Amino acid sequence: MKRKHALILGATGATGQELVKILLEDPIFEKVSIFIRRKVDLKHEKLNIHIIDFTKLEKYRDLVRGDVLFSALGTTLSDAGSKDKQFLVDFSYQYDFAKMASDNQVSTLSLVSSLGAHENSPFFYTRIKGKLEQAVKLLNFDKIQIFQPPSLIRQSKLMRSGEKLGIKFFNTVCSFGILSSFKPIPVNILALKMIEESKLVKNNRIAIYDSKNIVKLKS
Repeated sequence: MKRKHALILGATGATGQELVKILLEDPIFEKVSIFIRRKVDLKHEKLNIHIIDFTKLEKYRDLVRGDVLFSALGTTLSDAGSKDKQFLVDFSYQYDFAKMASDNQVSTLSLVSSLGAHENSPFFYTRIKGKLEQAVKLLNFDKIQIFQPPSLIRQSKLMRSGEKLGIKFFNTVCSFGILSSFKPIPVNILALKMIEESKLVKNNRIAIYDSKNIVKLKS
């Protein structure tokens, strides 16, 4: 198999950190480039770190070259401070970056979306995700893989106050029946699935992965 160059957007987030860790150990990927806002204490012979200004993405167009773009950028309304600022992070920055990747012939987009994503959703967050899904489908990637996880179990060091109790509750009530699709998924499982699927040759250009598909890892 041809060795690949991975691009990661959102590399300092929960899913992004797992993507970086796994990709650096994966022999199929000979280079990993991350695009972040501030310096991180991370070194590896395969790793390229690009510190960028997301409000001036066009300046970095020539850096957005490789084989697979893993897009896992995202924020919350409380962290962003307003709906307009959340829309910038969850839609505008990701779409603009994906557009540059598509223009530069990056062949595969692997996108973290959300359970319930729909452009006409009554909920702001899932509406953003739905709008992003529809927008990137029109870009010129050979493959577009969209992952729609429920809530994610993040690394312990990244969990906010009360998050552990919430996860324990959801794990209990969502263990059976129709609620099973809402059961939280560990971020490392999501990252592994994204990387696994990016390596496969498939006939379908666009693939959507819900929670059941995500947890089905190849043995």
